[in-house]
Amino acid sequence: MLANLRTLTFLAFAGLGLAVVFEKLPRIALVGAVLSAIGFVMLAVIHARVIAEEARAQVRVDLNERGLARLNGQWRKFRSDGAALLPANHPYAGDLDVLGQGSLFQRLDETGTTDGEAQLAQWLLKPPTNAAEVIARQNALKELAPLIGFRQTLITEAKAAGKDKANPKNFIEWAEAGSVLGSIRWAFPLASIVTPVTVILGFVSAFGLMSPKAFYVGVLVQILIIALTRKPLAQMFEAISIGENGLVRFEETFAAIDAQTFSDPALKELRSGLQQTATSVSLRLKSLTRLLGFASLKASAQMHPFVNALTLWDIHVFFRIEKWRVQNGSGIRQWFRALAQLEALSSMATWGFENPAAIWPTVSDGAITFEAKKLGHPLLDHAVPNDVSLPSGGHALIITGSNMSGKTTLMRSMGLTSVMALAGLPVPAESMSLSVLQVMTSMRVKDSLERGVSYFYAEVQRIKTLLDTAKASQNRCMFLLDELFMGTNTRERQIASKHLVRTLLDHKAIGAITTHDLSLCELEAERPTMIRNVHFRDLMENGNMTFDYTLRNGIVTTSNALEVLRKAGVDVPDA
Repeated sequence: MLANLRTLTFLAFAGLGLAVVFEKLPRIALVGAVLSAIGFVMLAVIHARVIAEEARAQVRVDLNERGLARLNGQWRKFRSDGAALLPANHPYAGDLDVLGQGSLFQRLDETGTTDGEAQLAQWLLKPPTNAAEVIARQNALKELAPLIGFRQTLITEAKAAGKDKANPKNFIEWAEAGSVLGSIRWAFPLASIVTPVTVILGFVSAFGLMSPKAFYVGVLVQILIIALTRKPLAQMFEAISIGENGLVRFEETFAAIDAQTFSDPALKELRSGLQQTATSVSLRLKSLTRLLGFASLKASAQMHPFVNALTLWDIHVFFRIEKWRVQNGSGIRQWFRALAQLEALSSMATWGFENPAAIWPTVSDGAITFEAKKLGHPLLDHAVPNDVSLPSGGHALIITGSNMSGKTTLMRSMGLTSVMALAGLPVPAESMSLSVLQVMTSMRVKDSLERGVSYFYAEVQRIKTLLDTAKASQNRCMFLLDELFMGTNTRERQIASKHLVRTLLDHKAIGAITTHDLSLCELEAERPTMIRNVHFRDLMENGNMTFDYTLRNGIVTTSNALEVLRKAGVDVPDA
């Protein structure tokens, strides 16, 4: 309906204006033409607001549906999984499901911009190097978690800025770039004189007070100015159209930040970075959005030629946009950096709010340690909790057990909760304390036909990186190793595995290693106070294999490999 009304007001403007020009109606009809033009602009603004409100309402519905999906365990269907942000050869992300399908990132991500998405990924991929930063982030999340209205408004407005993730990159680049209007700077002061004179002449001649020839001369002068400035103005329009795609409605996102007061120092610092002048970021963006709305008239093939010829509309609007850019361009990157951090914090706070049983771990800068009571895997709906104790450097667990009994899952629980704790997140445990440490894993080693790298050599490269890291960060490394050196023979595997574990522990690393090779368990006798053998086991009940996923002391005494083969339909004899 609004679109139809816009068309009618334009037709009224054009019809009345032409009727007066060809003397079919008295000149007083120009008043109706002007009112029709004003009505057209007002309807365009109202129509745009209705479309924006509809988009915003849909985003909020989607947010609530995603929240229900997370609580129902359906979050693995979410499109945003961060796979594109996963760097090659990362020390732990691929093995621990930090990014990618079924990952922690997929569970957490509620950011609305590409910058916010990248910030969240960075915090998970590169934890802080000191406990103070971790504790500061914990405190920020504790304050944000119950602020449901603020978090939803912030993300709703950010998501409403684009069909998928809004990317402010083009807008930031435009704001920081040089002017394309430098060659026609003469046009703005000239237009400031010519336009009012031409308009006055038009009204005076319309009421018969003077010949219309002077008005026609004024219009011709303006058309000449339009011709001389056409190319730079077209370049400017193209630039702001690209920039606006990264900015639409972001004034409301920053308005949500302006309206929220914080008591946490880190949040207050982020907010203060957006209030370095008397005029808030949201108001400055609103003024730009208003100017961009005026500039969008250039895209209207119906109205623009008439209005521009009579008023030099483009020159007046685009030079005011250029003035805004000069005044605000240097601060825009910082605005969006602060927004990205608040988006990432809000996503993480949502995890805290939706998991009230999760606890805030104690993080310290002291000697390396990892202690957890009733530790669960954060991405499993019904994880069985276990206790883990690595009290100081040089401590390790050697984990044996049946296939599918929970060995690797325990290590992933240790690694992923460490990543979460160091990022500032609460974790699924009864209690947990750890020092600032570097997690290193070797679980999903892949060969590469393209690079000509075998599975064994790919694993060797991974282990070499791990050893270098442990040596460089004495008393700071946690290793998590799954079934080492499977690409070589038993004897060499045993020699290499034992030497690797000894070397890591000599560098005061802590960690765990899973194995089916029970000879590795002999290391406990070598270092009885530092190495502990633990195991998982399977249970046979009425001919069915079950698991309780409970960690026990000692070496496993059963094996289920042959039974697994038989259950799969492979006929194998008894051992």
